[in-house]
Amino acid sequence: MTLSSNNPLAPPGQPPVDGRQSERANDIRRGVGRLLRAHGLVGLQEVTLPNGRRADVMGLSDKGIIWIIEIKSGPADFRADAKWPDYQEFCDHFFFAVASDFPIDLLPKDTGLLLADRFGGEIERPAPASPVPPARRRSLMLRFARLAADRLAFLQDPDLSARADAFKSQI
Repeated sequence: MTLSSNNPLAPPGQPPVDGRQSERANDIRRGVGRLLRAHGLVGLQEVTLPNGRRADVMGLSDKGIIWIIEIKSGPADFRADAKWPDYQEFCDHFFFAVASDFPIDLLPKDTGLLLADRFGGEIERPAPASPVPPARRRSLMLRFARLAADRLAFLQDPDLSARADAFKSQI
């Protein structure tokens, strides 16, 4: 599946955007990316999981450890989201990422907590380890690699989606 088939409005090479991301959420996301790199992980935004849910950020270490980070821009954003538990079976460590002024007492104590802004982030509370079964880990790592390669291909060749769609119509 190509990026454009996930969301035809997404610019080539960019993760899907559904228009709900606030500037505050984007600042937190940027800081999360910097935090991941500082901890030796690489990250992808907006990763669709096998259960159909879409993780805000998925991080992958050189040892295959998987983090999922759910970004919350404010209390209303957290209260409106009941789907976050569905992410936990697809990662070794699950975190919420919030700005420093977020009332962290609202967040579950059995999850990790990242504080982030556009300049970087820090681990406020480590996430408990919940190892992903080997077969699922392999599947998730392949999904991560293919999504990253697909996004890179669109950056290198923005016309790729039009050619891919034309090819599909000939089959």
